[in-house]
Amino acid sequence: MVNHPTMLRITLQPQWRIGPEDGPALDANTLLGLLAAVRASGSISQAGREQGLSYRHAWGLLQQAEQLFSQPLLLRGRGRGSVLTELGEKLIWADARIGARLQPLLESLASELEGELGRVQRRQRAVPRLHASHGFAVAALREQLAARQVPVELRYRNSLEAVAALAQGDCELAGFHVPQGEFEAAAVQRYLAWLKRDQHLLVQLAVRTQGLFVAKGNPLGLRGLHDLTRPGLRFVNRPEGSGTRVLTDLLLQREGIAPRAVAGYDNTELTHAAVAAYVASGMADVGIGVQTAAHRFGLDFIPLLKERYFFAVPADALDRAELRPVLTVLRSPAFRARVAALKGYEAADTGKVMSMDEAFQA
Repeated sequence: MVNHPTMLRITLQPQWRIGPEDGPALDANTLLGLLAAVRASGSISQAGREQGLSYRHAWGLLQQAEQLFSQPLLLRGRGRGSVLTELGEKLIWADARIGARLQPLLESLASELEGELGRVQRRQRAVPRLHASHGFAVAALREQLAARQVPVELRYRNSLEAVAALAQGDCELAGFHVPQGEFEAAAVQRYLAWLKRDQHLLVQLAVRTQGLFVAKGNPLGLRGLHDLTRPGLRFVNRPEGSGTRVLTDLLLQREGIAPRAVAGYDNTELTHAAVAAYVASGMADVGIGVQTAAHRFGLDFIPLLKERYFFAVPADALDRAELRPVLTVLRSPAFRARVAALKGYEAADTGKVMSMDEAFQA
């Protein structure tokens, strides 16, 4: 007798290798976890316990790393605990930036592998395909779907790429976001080349707040968009085609600010989390993104506006058996509560299905 196959969940993680070209490598991922724990607690022994390491192992790993770098990673003082040196901080933030940059790609690859292996297991047609810009509510949806054994292939793409993929039949759900208020009409217009009123419906995922990311305590005293032209200020942007880049360009246009007047306008990071990590690491002074990312990286946040995040789906989606389980999770109270718990997200209409005319009053 063959048991019904269990839905597989695959996780891919980046792996550091640090060592001499012709010598043994340092256990770098364990070291990074230990440094992050020391940074939080100020104690090597407590950090070691949190990482499942004996004090001897933790101390030996630190000594090995300091010998390799020829510099200390920690400053240790009696009664004052341990603090990271500049090099230790650089390693922590480099790891954070790498994780934020690679997470969407690794999650997409993992989801593709899950789908391929699932098809071999079940010998059945492809599962629903979801293309969306990387976001915290989308990640929460993937978690909820996996918990309920609902298969879906997730690919992270920017908003314009996602709706184009839907129009071309390359996916069944396409995530995109539109600012509320004065910029709504201009933003929607960019999607109308692919979204058709008679061919697509919208399912609302969330309302979320976009704003400026600044260092904790806002040491530069930034107040709004007009500060982006301040001499010496370093900005980090999002790539062309992303919904947040569309929003950024609309905001700059309203303020009469030319992109060339913003230092760092052409410097881009792929996700909200990557922008937040970039600012938190001190490599930029300000970026634009959702409040959740600022909160998770310990940044201050200056709200600019709210936007709605939608999934566009085929007009007959509610009648498609393969999409019904996904829509059921999207419309569930449990998922709504999960979205509402995200900093800067509102979930009152999460799961609401509407026509484009209903969504945009067109």
